Amino acid sequence: MHEVITLQFGHQANYLGTHYWNTQESYFTYTGQPDSPVNHDISFRPGLGPNGDDTYSPRTLIYDLKGAFGTLRRENALYEIQQQDEGQPGGWSGATIPLQLSHIAPSPYQQALDEGSAPPRLTADTVRYWSDYNHIFYHPRSLIQLNSYESNSSLMPFEHFATGEELFRDLDREHDLLDRDLRPWLEECDHLQALQILTGTDDAWGGFAARYLERINDEMGKGCRWVFGLQDSQRTTRQRQAVQNSNVARSLVSFNDNASMHILLASMPGVLPAYVTGFDGGSKWQTSALQAAVMESFTLPSRLRQGEDGRASFDMLETTLNNEGNRSVAAASMSVSEAHDEATGTAQTNGNGHHDTRMANGYADVRAEDDAGTDAPELDISFLPLPATNERSLSRRPRFLSTVTSTRGHDPNSIDEEEEMNALLRDRMGEGPRVATYRSSLLFPGLSSFPPIFRFQGQNEKFAIKTSVSMTSGVAERIRGLESSVRTGFGVDVEEREALCDSLVGMAEGYEEGWMSDDDDDFGGD
Repeated sequence: MHEVITLQFGHQANYLGTHYWNTQESYFTYTGQPDSPVNHDISFRPGLGPNGDDTYSPRTLIYDLKGAFGTLRRENALYEIQQQDEGQPGGWSGATIPLQLSHIAPSPYQQALDEGSAPPRLTADTVRYWSDYNHIFYHPRSLIQLNSYESNSSLMPFEHFATGEELFRDLDREHDLLDRDLRPWLEECDHLQALQILTGTDDAWGGFAARYLERINDEMGKGCRWVFGLQDSQRTTRQRQAVQNSNVARSLVSFNDNASMHILLASMPGVLPAYVTGFDGGSKWQTSALQAAVMESFTLPSRLRQGEDGRASFDMLETTLNNEGNRSVAAASMSVSEAHDEATGTAQTNGNGHHDTRMANGYADVRAEDDAGTDAPELDISFLPLPATNERSLSRRPRFLSTVTSTRGHDPNSIDEEEEMNALLRDRMGEGPRVATYRSSLLFPGLSSFPPIFRFQGQNEKFAIKTSVSMTSGVAERIRGLESSVRTGFGVDVEEREALCDSLVGMAEGYEEGWMSDDDDDFGGD
């Protein structure tokens, strides 16, 4: 079945995860509707309801601190059904762990969902917790509250990489977290395709996730383990920025040893295109929506049914991106547009008449031709968060080692088949970057839980997304910039700092092989 299990570590990860699971839920089809192109069994575990109806709960583990779950409880309609069905096929045989939370009044949005009425429009002010816009019933074993720390505490902040490491080791000694939390999910899988890990990297969650992933590798050996590393890119104080840089550096080095792919996702892209409007960089609900759109759209090929256009496994995506096995950190980007009418190739304006004229055929699909190794799509929302080394590197066009593009709701007029065949030929001949393109006609759903941040986004309308994940010189520049920041910063003892910086330099050099020339002698320089 090629299942995917999702691990979510921390507040920003669970904001993103809520958008992700709401989107998965929207793909379900019912009697009288065409079959969904998405194979739900990949991401959901099946069970049986009291009437023999199929029920599904996400294959996910959700870790967060005390007070971060909001109104979400282990006891829900699906949980009660499963208790009645204990021991039946599809039931859960493991013990449950009580989750005691103080009473929090449900949001009007959640009340409307419970009543089956039209929910009110959400705003950044009305979303208090990630559970305020959640559509999903989770299995009780999915929700794991860590009571040692409280969310948003000023007395015991959960903000240092070493703090997360220490918490994991303490809990693992007491409970064996893999045996208690992860193993039951693994045992339900026929053929595990991948683990996808959503985690913060600039706070203590980076340390917790790093040690968790290290334990997974010790127990399970090699496999597709994709980390989507989330970093807060809002401006902050110099002291806090130094702490965040130290955390990110440690996370990068640790994941480089234990993750097969690490995709960097900033909370706030450096530049936003004109069609992104009313975006609040301080709202986790909104920043995680952008992150979820690129993450969910890029990984869509891994969840499609056999025979569907654009289907690909995590292993296929990873093979293209990292065929040499010595690079695992990648940059992500995307462009968003109106849906297109497949028959006419014209933009569907969702009734509001808006169209971003900067995007040819609905996409910013511009290909660089003035430099070797730059033949890759340039999309207009970049999620690469790390600092650059110098001003010139910001203006240079990045060079690509490999790139995978995943497009949904594509405009047939924007497809250059000749160029794609040429790119495939260059790839097979070992010339230029490795490239792969996957397309699906399945549009991204504009759910009521998704913030209205796109100019052409009508109420509950769908839209097209083009994403790419690349191994690029921009990653090396950001890693070198981070190394420079850590070397001159504080919060790391001298011996550890030297080892950390040496590891970062080694990671950056893996992206620079074959690019040094007389014209580029300052590339990656100190």
